[in-house]
Amino acid sequence: MRALRPRAVRRAWAGWKDGHPVPARVLSLAVTALALGLVVVALLLPNKQEQFRLAAFTRIPVEALLGAAVLIALPRKPRIAVAVFGGACLGVLTVLNLTDIEFNQYLGRSFNVILDWQLLDDARSYLADTLGGTVALLAAVGAVLLVLAVLAVMALAVVRVGNFLGRDKARSTRGLLLVSALWMTCSTLNLQVSGVPLASEHTITMLKYHEQALRSTIRDEREFAKTARADAFGDTPGSQLVPDLRGKDMIFTFIESYGRSAIEDPIEAPGVDRTLADSTQALAKAGFHAKSGWLTSATYGGGSWLGHSTTMSGLWIDNQNRYRTVTSGDHLTLTKAFQKTGAWDTVGVMPGVQKGWPEAKWYGLDKVYNAFQVGYKGPKFSWSTMPDQYALEAFQRLEHSKKRDKPLMGFVILTSSHQPWAPIPKMVPWDQLGDGSVFKGIEAAGTKPQDIITNPTRSREEYGKSVQYSVTALTQWLERYGNDNTVLVFLGDHQPIARVSGNHASRDVPISIVAKDPKVLDKISGWGWTDGLRPAHDAPVWKMSAFRDRFLTAYGSTPHPSKG
Repeated sequence: MRALRPRAVRRAWAGWKDGHPVPARVLSLAVTALALGLVVVALLLPNKQEQFRLAAFTRIPVEALLGAAVLIALPRKPRIAVAVFGGACLGVLTVLNLTDIEFNQYLGRSFNVILDWQLLDDARSYLADTLGGTVALLAAVGAVLLVLAVLAVMALAVVRVGNFLGRDKARSTRGLLLVSALWMTCSTLNLQVSGVPLASEHTITMLKYHEQALRSTIRDEREFAKTARADAFGDTPGSQLVPDLRGKDMIFTFIESYGRSAIEDPIEAPGVDRTLADSTQALAKAGFHAKSGWLTSATYGGGSWLGHSTTMSGLWIDNQNRYRTVTSGDHLTLTKAFQKTGAWDTVGVMPGVQKGWPEAKWYGLDKVYNAFQVGYKGPKFSWSTMPDQYALEAFQRLEHSKKRDKPLMGFVILTSSHQPWAPIPKMVPWDQLGDGSVFKGIEAAGTKPQDIITNPTRSREEYGKSVQYSVTALTQWLERYGNDNTVLVFLGDHQPIARVSGNHASRDVPISIVAKDPKVLDKISGWGWTDGLRPAHDAPVWKMSAFRDRFLTAYGSTPHPSKG
């Protein structure tokens, strides 16, 4: 019975067509036109959101002409097989372009088909933390179904167009020659609509782009492995590393998504700049002074660990393969330099780490506290496992307040300014933090992610507030617990996503060094950095990878290069 059903459907369809020839013909032509439209749109589909405009889809794709020529020339069965294969390939390219759009919006770059698959699981985890596990599951299932649907629809569309072309090969050939002549005329004369050439080679260009990206990734893997083995300070004895900071408690802190837009964007900047000014003044009253500049991050919108590792290693780590390569080696990190001296205890506070973190050895950390090891009993704030104020208080309670034979080097990652910037914690009296339960009411009353996640203006406003919170928590901690020997280095890991920082935003992030001892800041007086916590617009901009060597050199380290 089941085997007869398709035949029954075909018979019913044939009967309907015989009884209604005009509607059947109109419907058939409409389906063919729809199939042709889908093919053309797929061939012209941009991979960046800002390129979506009508002119982008009013071009003549040369790939359609080449495909039509092949389909016209083939007999029926080979034509169907080639059409299915070609349609599936076009579906894959469509999925890649759609993925590129999202990656360009969130990470400021295209999807890398070799390196970026694990980020898809990170995206699912982010959705689960932000909108709930059910939404994340439905999104994952929906994404898989969408991919399968795109592949199937594109294959069926190309088969439909191929069958139409093969029905009357002579007429199809004449039409193909006419359109081909039009394409060549447009190409020769460089005819354009709104600055977009009418003669398109978009799909060929995209295929070349992805092919070059694959070659570049493979080539980079080999070349970076050699680069990572060479180190200007790789063979420097511990006694010759950072001698000018002996006796200082060193705190290196990253503020999530703390980018240049927070200080210069017209919506975000007023509140953030006011916070930086107030914090600079409050720190000065406590005896602390600061100098600030800019670093160009190796990442954008996400991938915080790439910014962390670039800053600490002095290597440009802008993809996951480079990260795996360098963290599996022994390239000297800035934090490990302090461990190598034997003069510091080294500790990491990582509230964003919720599983094993083998990179601790590479960073040179004697001890690491993850999200589950600081005694927090309060609520998560979307992705962020705990408010920055609590993470800093835990660092104080567990390590910074303890009497020890050596000074402390702390590596602290703050997460409250992580997207989606809702809900945002609020400062509470430090002596009331307890186990973090005090934040339950604050989290419950806060803005919900779904209220701002599709609203760029609200997102920018809330992002600015989150940076204000993180800077306030950090500087208040320093006021409260810092002493004459405390030195704080804090910076952003990357700019926020394009929805907040804008398309084509810079990759710059602020960086500040804060200390009571004037000799600490005197050592970097030649850097040209701005006094205070807010770097001037024209303050020096260095690549993030330049910071390690400049810092080591400024504080008396002697280079002893290793060649690997």
